[in-house]
Amino acid sequence: MHQTSRLAVFAGHFGSGKTEIAINYSIKLARRGEPVTIVDLDIVNPFFRSSEAKDVLNREGVRVLAPVFAGTTVDVPSLPPEIYSVFQDKRSRVVFDVGGDEKGAAVLGRYHPYFIREPYDMFYVINTKRPLSGCVERIMETLKAVELHSRLKVTHLINNTNLMHETSVEHVLEGQAVVELLSGELDIPVAYISGTPEILAQLPEDYRDKGFPLELYMHPPWDMD
Repeated sequence: MHQTSRLAVFAGHFGSGKTEIAINYSIKLARRGEPVTIVDLDIVNPFFRSSEAKDVLNREGVRVLAPVFAGTTVDVPSLPPEIYSVFQDKRSRVVFDVGGDEKGAAVLGRYHPYFIREPYDMFYVINTKRPLSGCVERIMETLKAVELHSRLKVTHLINNTNLMHETSVEHVLEGQAVVELLSGELDIPVAYISGTPEILAQLPEDYRDKGFPLELYMHPPWDMD
């Protein structure tokens, strides 16, 4: 992992895989011996919120803060006041998992006054095999909407192109071509190419230094065999 700011935000459109990456990122920090809190602000997708992996995160030493409705059937979230404490405790790294549309970004925007007081990294996760994410123009549209409603700026891109268990290295490289075009258009660097270790091992040598290996923690209810 690259040297990063204390505050790290992971955003992305529905199906981008940003929650999986946020969880992996948090666990990698914890395994380095750093105190870590993950803040689950994803009120959009009930199947893949990072609080669903709370037991795994807790075992790894990651503190989890989530809306009160996370893990329940409540529709309107109540954000715990403890979230404000992560901006005050400078000893801990903080990872934010943000919802995949304007509503999710607006929740993040509530904390805008705190973010602008110190450096932050905002990673925009892209899976070009998902709807509304297959071309530069559509990705740019959703990225700009997230920036507008969160009042924060995306600082890095992550190529997480995949078809779940059907993913090939060719799929990842196709996605990388799109993400690199977007990077050139917006002047935002590509930080990582994420995927399973088996897929990353097949990347061309030029891309190996961007590899971000994933352990898969998140599963939809229909994949719980």
